[in-house]
Amino acid sequence: MNNREKIQISVIGLLSVLLVLSITTNFSHTSSGELISKEQKVVETKTIAQNEDTIQETVKNAVLTIDHDPESGTSSLTAIFKQVETSVVQITSKVSTVNQNIIINGNPLESQSTRLGSGFVYDKLGHIITNNHVVDGAKAVDVRFVDGNIYSANVIGTDPFNDIAVLQIIDDYSDEQLNPLTLADSSLLDVGQQVIAIGNPFGLSDTMTTGIISQMGRLLPNQGSGYSIPNVIQTDAAINPGNSGGPLLSMNGQVIGINTAIQSTTGEFSGIGFAVPSNTIKRILPSLIEKGAYAHPWLGVSGTSLVPDIAQKMGLAKNYKGVFVTTIVKDGPAAKAGIQEASYNINQEIKGGDVITALDGYVVRDIDDLILYLSENKSVGDKVILQINRNGIIIELTATLQERASIN
Repeated sequence: MNNREKIQISVIGLLSVLLVLSITTNFSHTSSGELISKEQKVVETKTIAQNEDTIQETVKNAVLTIDHDPESGTSSLTAIFKQVETSVVQITSKVSTVNQNIIINGNPLESQSTRLGSGFVYDKLGHIITNNHVVDGAKAVDVRFVDGNIYSANVIGTDPFNDIAVLQIIDDYSDEQLNPLTLADSSLLDVGQQVIAIGNPFGLSDTMTTGIISQMGRLLPNQGSGYSIPNVIQTDAAINPGNSGGPLLSMNGQVIGINTAIQSTTGEFSGIGFAVPSNTIKRILPSLIEKGAYAHPWLGVSGTSLVPDIAQKMGLAKNYKGVFVTTIVKDGPAAKAGIQEASYNINQEIKGGDVITALDGYVVRDIDDLILYLSENKSVGDKVILQINRNGIIIELTATLQERASIN
């Protein structure tokens, strides 16, 4: 087993595919024309008109478009869009791919594809935030602002584990007025809050959509890294391929997350999108700018949330909470601390194994809690006190966290 933490997660009923949201230029644009939908508010009238002309005139005078309704919130949406649109950019990167199945003159066929995504201005030094998967494999990219100006930028820092990357504009951008967006405190968010997404879905630049926060604290599988991204924001704001790296904004125009993935069976938006929270960006970005990478703390266990059937097989209460340790990585922090992995009888039935119930006194109800606590509260080299239920006896073990192994 290689030196990385594997978290086995059973997601019941998750039948659709989680898709990252960058797109390539092999997208075939349709020519169906622009579809315009305009919501209208009809003011109730107390008088019933007696003839058709009067009815038509009454309705005509009674219809107020939502654009002019101060209670609709549209005017503030428009103001926010104008406030932030110059800060959202389109990112184009060229990635080389090698087809080992096609050999020409003894060499495999190499081709280039263009990847499109979004990003936003972080500071006046020319730093741009985007998703790692938007620029993965590219050293230099093009950054296009809403005014049409295009600048070259280098990829100076990447975190594949949280799908975050930072770019640095290398051209002279003195003619461009950079307007950095403010990173909000995502811990203050609540389900039901209205949010705004701005980006370049399907290459359609400068596109705004709205919705609400559907839920907080989701665990987002990241197939590219082998680790899940914790504490992700779920939203129903429409985001599609090309929105990747663009900001998810609060109603005061601050960044609360970076749009990263959708859950879909078709590859297009189906009502469930995910954004990496702004507090994760705040924690990781300084290291990406300074060092080009971020060191993630690593415990070295594989585990699963303790479900009733496993709990009862281990002689625990049906709804006992914790993380059942299925395997530990040899010579990893957990192994050195003395944590024991699951054991099985001759019929491959669970015989025993440690259940992690708390970290530093913080109650661990499931695998999500364990991942979130370590990622948000610990650094490489820190010690963590684990409360363990071993065969019905509560013990404490101390582990020293190591750096998470690279996926490469």
